[in-house]
Amino acid sequence: MAQSATGGKPVRDVGALRRLLTRPELAAVAGSILVFAFFAVVAGDYGFLTTAGAASYLEVAAQLGIVAVPVALLMIAGEFDLSVGSMVGAAGMIIAISVSEYGLPLLVGVLLAFAVALVVGFLNGYLVIKTGLPSFIVTLGMLFALRGLTIGFARLLTGRTQIGLGDSGSGVMQTLFAGSIGDFPVSIIWWFALAVLGTYVLQRTVFGNWIFGAGGDANAARNVGVPVSRVKITLFMCTAASAALLATIQVLDAGSADVLRGTLLELQAIAAAVIGGVLLTGGYGSVIGALFGALIFGMVQQGIFFTGVSTDWFQVFVGVMLLIAVMFNNVIRRRAAEAR
Repeated sequence: MAQSATGGKPVRDVGALRRLLTRPELAAVAGSILVFAFFAVVAGDYGFLTTAGAASYLEVAAQLGIVAVPVALLMIAGEFDLSVGSMVGAAGMIIAISVSEYGLPLLVGVLLAFAVALVVGFLNGYLVIKTGLPSFIVTLGMLFALRGLTIGFARLLTGRTQIGLGDSGSGVMQTLFAGSIGDFPVSIIWWFALAVLGTYVLQRTVFGNWIFGAGGDANAARNVGVPVSRVKITLFMCTAASAALLATIQVLDAGSADVLRGTLLELQAIAAAVIGGVLLTGGYGSVIGALFGALIFGMVQQGIFFTGVSTDWFQVFVGVMLLIAVMFNNVIRRRAAEAR
C-alpha cells in the first residue's frame, strides 16, 4: 500500500476519511445520534427508551419520511414541490368520499386517489418545464388551488370537511396500509422500503445519474443526452404519489379523512431533506440523509412530548436545526468541491 511522504500514514485511509467527511448525510447522522442521546438522558425514564416510545417516534418519522424521500430526490434534481401537503388532504378525501358517499370498494377509492395524484404531479412537472417558471411558484399555486378544490368539492358533495370510512377500512387493505407488527405500525416499513428504493435508484442506476445531472447543470445534462424534462416530470409524479400513499395510511389508520390533513407537510419534508444534506440549489444530496432528517423530526417531537414540555418548543428546535444544517451543508459542499 502506498505511504504518504509526511509520516507513513496510508494514503488510502486519508482518502476514505475525506470521502466520509464529504458525505451529504453526515450532519443528519451525527444529529440523530446527538438527539437520541439527549432524549435518552432527559426522557429515558418517561418512556422514550421503551419499545412503545421507539414505535411512537418512528411512526412520526415514517409519516414525514414517506414524503421526504421523493421530495429529496426532486430537490436533488433542482426542483421543489410545495403541493404535497394539499395532495395528502385531497387524496384522503377522494378515498373517503368514494367509499362512504358512493359505495365504491376501498381498493377503487385508493386507486382513484393515486390516479388523481399522478395527474397532479404530471401537471406540476409539465407546467414547470413548459412555462419555465420556478417550481416554487408553480407548486405554490397548486398548493392553494388543490386545497381550495378539496374544501369546495367536499362541502358541495357532502356538506362536511371531515368524512368517516365506517367499516370499509377492514381487511387486507387495512393490514397493508394501517396494520402493525407488535408496537410498530407498517408505515415504518413503507418508509424504509421507499428509502432503500430511492437510495438504490439514486446511487446504482442511470436514472440516478440523470437526477444529479438535471439538478447540477440542466443545460449541460441535456447536451450529453439526459432527458431532463422527463426526469423532472417523473419525480413530480413520484412526490404526488407519495402524498397519496401517506393519505391512504392516514385514512385507514384514523378511519376518516379531513381536508386539512397534510397542512405544512411540504415545508417539513423540505426541512427534513435539507437537514439530511440536500442542497437547495440542487445537484447534491442523498436519500439516506432525508431518512435521518425525518428521524430527527420524529425523535424531537416525541421526545419533547415524553419530557412533558410544551410541544410548542418543537417548532423552535426545527428552525434552529434547519439553520445549522444549511450552514453545515455549505461547509460540506466546499469540501466536496475541493476533493474532486
